[in-house]
Amino acid sequence: MLKTGDKAPDFTATDHLGRSVTLAGLKGKTVVLWFYPKADTPG
Repeated sequence: MLKTGDKAPDFTATDHLGRSVTLAGLKGKTVVLWFYPKADTPG
């Protein structure tokens, strides 16, 4: 579990265009992570 002030571990995610993006590749940029349920799923 991360605590306030901890550095985020590097990870790979898929962007809205289907491309792989790493946190390390975004170093120096503002990053916003937006989590939401997949379309047509309960919740």
